[in-house]
Amino acid sequence: MRIDRQSDRTLGAIVVLSSGIWGLYWLPLRVTEANGVSNAWSIALFNACPILVMLPYLVFFRKPQFESLREIALVGTFTGTGMSFYAFGLVESEVVRATMLFYLTPVWSTVIGYFWLGERFAPGRIAAIAIGLTGLFLLLSGLGPESAPLNVGDLFAFMSGIAWGFGAAGLKKWPNLPVAATASMQFAVATAVAAVAGVAFFSDPFPTSNALLNSLPVAFAPSVLLLLPSVLILFRISRLLFPGRVGILMMSEALVAVLSAWILIPEEKLTAWQWAGAAAIISAGLVELLWGNERRPIR
Repeated sequence: MRIDRQSDRTLGAIVVLSSGIWGLYWLPLRVTEANGVSNAWSIALFNACPILVMLPYLVFFRKPQFESLREIALVGTFTGTGMSFYAFGLVESEVVRATMLFYLTPVWSTVIGYFWLGERFAPGRIAAIAIGLTGLFLLLSGLGPESAPLNVGDLFAFMSGIAWGFGAAGLKKWPNLPVAATASMQFAVATAVAAVAGVAFFSDPFPTSNALLNSLPVAFAPSVLLLLPSVLILFRISRLLFPGRVGILMMSEALVAVLSAWILIPEEKLTAWQWAGAAAIISAGLVELLWGNERRPIR
């Protein structure tokens, strides 16, 4: 299937499905932490695994992959930093709250797209953003007094959405960047940022060899079999759709994260307001999918 020949609605549906996988991102991170790998090093391990898989391809096709190294480095730095910061939010704060703070991304993406790419504020997209932000507000307002106070994890989650918004705009600005090299740069930057932040902010000790060996299967399988394909798909589609639209459609991750945390983490139960917020997020995605698209050239 030629992705660039598909309609915006079809591409949007693929984004929704691919992003939903990210909603389980928090689970292997917490499992590796339970196995003795501290937060920062679990994030580094999780993002390093896809690099090992991509390395032979990058070496074999190295010339076409790195012709635009400056742009690849810029996009990879933004998206890699965003992914790493988001992971810190997931492990240092509540899953629901960190996810919601990251999903201010559509706001940043739309503003960045307007000033950097000349993206129009289509009425359908404005409505989708308003509905989506209303859903995020409802989800946050329903956390209750028993929730943990704001912490450094919330700050990381907030900044992750801004970084990702710039990365998504870069993918749209330079649509011919090779996907494999850009994704690999993202994972490399995410690994490096996690390691540096672990030492600078959290003083996390380096894990023992036994802890690494026990955690490697837990990190390798989901990162290579689920996260890597979804990143490649999202990067490819982000070259065609406007960043504000991609950011809204990626809200499907928020729904999966909230539901999975509600099922698997007893202290993160959903209230009636939070269920209403989840419904609003779904509605925002549907509004964007049906009425928020703009014309784009077939590449």
